[in-house]
Amino acid sequence: MTITGLVSLVLILIFFGLILLFSFAGRSRPGVELRQIPAFKKLRHAISLAVEAGTRLHISLGRGDITRPESASAFVGLSMVERMSKSAATGDSPPIVTTGDSSLAILAQDTLKTSYQEMGLIDQYERTSSQLLGVSPFSYAAGTLPIISDENTSASILIGSFGTEVALLTDAGERSGNLTLAGTDDISAQAILYATAHEPLIGEELYAGGAYVQAGAMHAASLRAQDVIRWLIVIAILGGILLNALGLDQTLLKIFEGVL
Repeated sequence: MTITGLVSLVLILIFFGLILLFSFAGRSRPGVELRQIPAFKKLRHAISLAVEAGTRLHISLGRGDITRPESASAFVGLSMVERMSKSAATGDSPPIVTTGDSSLAILAQDTLKTSYQEMGLIDQYERTSSQLLGVSPFSYAAGTLPIISDENTSASILIGSFGTEVALLTDAGERSGNLTLAGTDDISAQAILYATAHEPLIGEELYAGGAYVQAGAMHAASLRAQDVIRWLIVIAILGGILLNALGLDQTLLKIFEGVL
């Protein structure tokens, strides 16, 4: 194993260990303070308005293949679906989830069904609450536009893997006058969202979604673990600079290579 591989493995193990530690600590000491992100504050308000007014939330999970790296954003979206569906399911118009990937559509349907079962409202669950609307970028966008433009839709939450086609979705939300909260893992799509979405989630704000909608203790614990890892990386960088200045970096490198 190379030094880079060993360091990566150690960081991963430390990260998961910290998540477990903070998760158990959070159960005995709930109420972790998180910095304010306006998008999630408006999301909670939108859910309340949807329940009161009898309108519907639209949650789009994008086209992330669950076997590829972009699945991370899709799984964040799924965790938010579970929480938001429980909050909005008591309204007259239950939330609807749209996807552009067949596997993701099955997971979304199962997540919604499980949420209704846990609330004891399985008789109100509708299979059409989760829809696969297209497997290519623009066919998915074309299938999603009528749902966003529907007068019964009060807000659209776009959380997942999107490309430049996301501009069509945010434009539809703007024309309808509905709140559009959006986040994605694609850099070009992030630039579009920053300019067109009412509440864009930039960078790591997307992956913090589960913690901000209180999807579970593990989500809040992961944020605390990320902060610790950041400080460890900063300390490692500063330590490397100091060792290089003292001329000890090559000596330590040879020692590590000899051990490996």
